[in-house]
Amino acid sequence: MNLGSIALSNLRRRKTRAAFLIAGLLIGIATVVALLTLTSSLTVEAQNNMENYGANILITPQSNAMTLTYGGVTVGDLSVGARDLSQAGLGKILTIPNRKNIAIVAPKLLGAVTVKGKTMLLMGVRPDAEFRIKRWWVLDGRPMGNDAELVAGSAAAGELGLQMGDYVRIGGKRFTVTGLLHETGSQDDNLLLTTLAAAQSLLHKPGRVSMVEVAAQCSNCPIEKIVAQISGVLPGAKVTAMQQVVKSRMHALGQFRSFSLAAAGVVLGIEALVVFLTMMGSVNERTREIGVFRAIGFRRGHVIGLILIEAAVASVLAGLLGYLAGMGTTYVVLPFVAEGSAHVAWAPLLAPGAVLIAVAIGAAASLYPALHASRMDPTEALRAL
Repeated sequence: MNLGSIALSNLRRRKTRAAFLIAGLLIGIATVVALLTLTSSLTVEAQNNMENYGANILITPQSNAMTLTYGGVTVGDLSVGARDLSQAGLGKILTIPNRKNIAIVAPKLLGAVTVKGKTMLLMGVRPDAEFRIKRWWVLDGRPMGNDAELVAGSAAAGELGLQMGDYVRIGGKRFTVTGLLHETGSQDDNLLLTTLAAAQSLLHKPGRVSMVEVAAQCSNCPIEKIVAQISGVLPGAKVTAMQQVVKSRMHALGQFRSFSLAAAGVVLGIEALVVFLTMMGSVNERTREIGVFRAIGFRRGHVIGLILIEAAVASVLAGLLGYLAGMGTTYVVLPFVAEGSAHVAWAPLLAPGAVLIAVAIGAAASLYPALHASRMDPTEALRAL
């Protein structure tokens, strides 16, 4: 009979204590696996939906000497003229080396127009891109679907007395109000939005745009490098990274990751304590058994090996079960903590990692009890027989 078979026999004979040991390790490993998987899944979700928070790169013309402003671009009575950006050149943005990081490109043309005798700020956009990059917008109605429709900001609609379905003339062209933006507390409230083509026609700027907002997925993406690359393909433009936006997103993800790692460390520490107390209790209960082993020729190394093998077997089982329990917990919890349809991020190395962590903790926490058992005097242990 070898040490392995003896260890397995001991675990079978002491089912309650073995179950307690495995349960203690299992709960700890499951908690760590769930925390790490949730962190990875939420990080992936944030990466995939980074555009929900708006643009983080702004492309503007090399001019800002105007009276009306929006998003860093100034417009008004003075025309930006030749300093506007060329719409045709925007396709170059998707040719940069880091084009895979580009999620949305939202060009827009801004200009002052007269509506019902009042000067208003008109913005022409690509509706599909604009309403994706401004997902915090709440709209009554629907976005404009053609060049004869518009959406009004809350303040603009109030000043002009616009309601859903109303008609309004701008520059001799009739537009139908298809949507009203809820109040945002920003300059968006003062806008009249129409399609980019319609705005270019009204403002007599065919093929021109005033600014471009770009949403880049920026988890570990080189934002400064992307800015430099866009500047390279658009030499007549000023390309600016909204560093505060990027840093705040990444800071939030980093904080959650740090919290998860800290919580995992605490759980592993508690788990090690549970294993230590369980193994010490097991050793103290087996004083006679260990004395017999020593009396029939077991060396100190044999006793240490026997205790550590028992801990390792229980740890491997706890690691496997803990991994499965942790992944199951992630599937249950993720829908409650994630926004939208987040998916569990599978890490191929997490399963063997969970087993290795369980074995390492089990062995480390059992080392002192094993050494304690090996130092028992066989004659003292046998006196109780």
